[in-house]
Amino acid sequence: MRRTDEEAERAKLIRRYVTPDRRYLKLGGGLLGMSGRDRAKFLQKLGKAAGEISPGELGVLLDRGWREGKTAAWLIAVADRTEFRERLGELLLASEAPYAGHAYCVALAAFGTPADADPLVAYLDRYLPRPDLYYDQEAALGALLMLDAKLGTDHAARFLAPDGLWQQWIDGPPSKDCDTPDSYREFIGQLCAFADESAKHCPTRRHDVPPRRR
Repeated sequence: MRRTDEEAERAKLIRRYVTPDRRYLKLGGGLLGMSGRDRAKFLQKLGKAAGEISPGELGVLLDRGWREGKTAAWLIAVADRTEFRERLGELLLASEAPYAGHAYCVALAAFGTPADADPLVAYLDRYLPRPDLYYDQEAALGALLMLDAKLGTDHAARFLAPDGLWQQWIDGPPSKDCDTPDSYREFIGQLCAFADESAKHCPTRRHDVPPRRR
């Protein structure tokens, strides 16, 4: 395929999956501000899209910018495409694009298995010692706490120890005005609940699996 044809195909993917109804902007915290009716309609369309997009197309979106990567991560979470776990972990750790890392954390939390804690732990080990970098530390900690609550593990404990890496990152410099760790866990839990709701409309997703614990 010629380069111009490849670019045309990528543009078509973006128009189909990323930009409809400004989807990439609404995914994440924007869902909380939507009315119940609008959110239900939005999640229904998201679930349908998650079932339609192919693994190859998801890979193309993940290799693009933050808008495409953020949207792809949500489609991956909704369709429970755990084969993308390693790729999401790599992208999260690289932190090369703004805004998308939060979605990677949501997807890993939504998968909800012991293997999904590893990339979150790796991220926190790398970026909590860098108080000068305000990236996705809060989302990663919230996702890890959610996994701990579900799996009965305590991966987050060492980060939250007195004078541990979490407190050192908050204290800076620069110092940060952060919410409690539990608030980040609850926030990620809300977003995973939206992914679960959207999954009901995903034709490729199994629907006999019990809902995830928050």
